[in-house]
Amino acid sequence: MFKRVISANLAKSITGESRVTILYGPRQAGKTTLISQIIKDSNLSVQQFVGDDLYTQKIFSRPELESLKREIDTDKILIIDEAQRIENIGLTLKLIIDQLHIPVLVSGSASFDLANKINEPLTGRTKTFYLYPLSWGEVAEKYRRVSSDIVISEILRFGMYPKVVTLPQENDKQEYLNEYLNNYLYKDILSFGEIRKPGKVMDLLSLLALQIGQEVSIAELSQNLSINQKSVLNYLDLLEKMFVIFNLRGFSRNLRKEISKTSKYYFYDIGLRNAVIKNFNQLNLRTDSGALFENWFIAEKIKLAEYAKKPANFYFWRTYDQKEIDLIEESNGRLLAYECKFSTSKQPVAPKDFMSAYSNAEFIGINTENFAQCLIIDQEKN
Repeated sequence: MFKRVISANLAKSITGESRVTILYGPRQAGKTTLISQIIKDSNLSVQQFVGDDLYTQKIFSRPELESLKREIDTDKILIIDEAQRIENIGLTLKLIIDQLHIPVLVSGSASFDLANKINEPLTGRTKTFYLYPLSWGEVAEKYRRVSSDIVISEILRFGMYPKVVTLPQENDKQEYLNEYLNNYLYKDILSFGEIRKPGKVMDLLSLLALQIGQEVSIAELSQNLSINQKSVLNYLDLLEKMFVIFNLRGFSRNLRKEISKTSKYYFYDIGLRNAVIKNFNQLNLRTDSGALFENWFIAEKIKLAEYAKKPANFYFWRTYDQKEIDLIEESNGRLLAYECKFSTSKQPVAPKDFMSAYSNAEFIGINTENFAQCLIIDQEKN
């Protein structure tokens, strides 16, 4: 069992005033486990339903007050998992909040599908949390007595889904990630009716997996997949809202030669990325160790900003003459620039053009030995 960063704030939300608390996150990130632990620790009286269940869908797809009264125990907290599976769930939840006045917690693994169903009916009546695969602060204690080389190797090969971290054998970790890719992810893609060619979505994911840390051309992806650019953009949007990938845009403020209209795509979990390309080799046998470390660190920074509820914008920085920085974090008027290096033998140096244009920015070189100093502080304060 891992102590999740959002536990206390999530528990406070679902035991407070009458409203809908929304918990988003990818499948297998630990949403159900976290909810169960909060129920146990807080000794809560709850009534739980699962949106995948046909009986649950029948109950909550009809916003009929008398019918709901017969099914819902108003002395308990109502919990609905995978609520995006239920038609009209937004209207039903609005009725429950307005008429039954009980706290409700709903969770979903497809943010856009659930958001589209509940945001408009429940304007002003929700509080939203996100739960990603484990963050460094949540697993640091497990690795406290393990050398950094072993820790980094395990994380960059197999990622940080809770189940993966607890499995003792490498073969078990690989099997789980392959199962996740083929059963959970592929089936979720199939469940969205507007996706006519789910195989193309998986092909797109493979192309992105081979391009982490590189700027992505929509036109090139379109050509390689033999589909139009609109479809590529729709599939990218789908994968982002399923918490598989995220997008970084180019940062530009002062220099004409800064590149700002291109994107990079990274994976929320690097183990899933390796499953996509079927490569779990040791790091010394790979040519992508630097890209893996870069992807992992950037994903960790994004998790921390969300968990700390500290709004931040994230970018990469590059100029037309090939000067670049992996990650720019813009928060509270400050700029933090991070350059990631897998090797510890050479300290990265801040590009002169960047420091001249943004004299108030702070440049930080990140490697496999010092990364923790930038990944723990925010969590401890939260």
